Amino acid sequence: MTLPAGHVADRLHRGRIFAACMALQAGVALTLLSATMGNFASRELILLISVVLGLARAFQMPAQQALVALLVPTNLLGRAVALSSTGMEIAVISGPALGGLLYALGPTNVYICCTALMVLATGLILAVHYQHKPSQLAASWSSLFAGVRFVWERKLLLGASSLDLFAVLLGGATALLPIYARDILHTGPTGLGFLRAAPAVGALTMSLVITRWPLRRHVGKRLLSAVAVFGLATVLFGLSESFWLSLFALTVTGAADCISVVTRNTLVQLETPDEMRGRVAAVNSIFIGASNQLGEFESGATAAMWGPVGSVVVGGIGTMLVAGLWFKLFPALAHRDHMEPQGKR
Repeated sequence: MTLPAGHVADRLHRGRIFAACMALQAGVALTLLSATMGNFASRELILLISVVLGLARAFQMPAQQALVALLVPTNLLGRAVALSSTGMEIAVISGPALGGLLYALGPTNVYICCTALMVLATGLILAVHYQHKPSQLAASWSSLFAGVRFVWERKLLLGASSLDLFAVLLGGATALLPIYARDILHTGPTGLGFLRAAPAVGALTMSLVITRWPLRRHVGKRLLSAVAVFGLATVLFGLSESFWLSLFALTVTGAADCISVVTRNTLVQLETPDEMRGRVAAVNSIFIGASNQLGEFESGATAAMWGPVGSVVVGGIGTMLVAGLWFKLFPALAHRDHMEPQGKR
């Protein structure tokens, strides 16, 4: 549903789509609350709720990403994307901890809190005012796939979007963290929690730095360098038998990934006209979703063949090779200097 969701984001008011998705998720939380209190939760209900959540998030992401560029002037877009990443990382770090505390008091408290926060978020989104004239283009198969064609024809966008797919596909190690915590670092559940939080801490720190001191020059080279550093830190983590060194390596991966994410998202926003942002954001979401899901599969498959250390190390080396290969394949991306719109390339 991602491509249709991008098309909808370009034809309707993005803030209203975003708010509707949040309201739908509030309804999901309320349903879980009712099922828990009424003792009618079932496997079928959970599966249905999972489908509804998937649909809500499929429509939310293109509208949410395309909305940012309407809220700030172009010269502040990089900082806005970094600030958005900051909020996301704060949620990644604090959410599981707060959720655990609430769950200790009973699952109903979790669902009550989720429902209230989703309703609050819906109201806050609807309170945001911005100028946006939705596209009047009639729906067609051509317009549905226009985002795919737009990205394919612009090598800078194709390089930026596909970079995440292959870098995270090869270099992601999060799926193997439980094995590292138990068999290699011998840290137990508490240590695993720290290992899982380390990339988010690195990303949060870097997002604050970029918000204060945004990237202005040599953005293409810095993007590819960040991906290479991500791969190098992944190799370091793969070889490490020290808990503290592993924490450091994972923190660096989070910081490097933050530079990559903020730079790529800013470039995509800058190089896409407003009437196409929803559909291009949908294509970008497909790349991101594929990299995360396929990356976990790749980690498990290679770990079965080479063991967890071999899987992580080979993946990190592969990520560094991708950074070098993209420098050759996408010169428009590699030699991009300023964060300013430069048209079709």
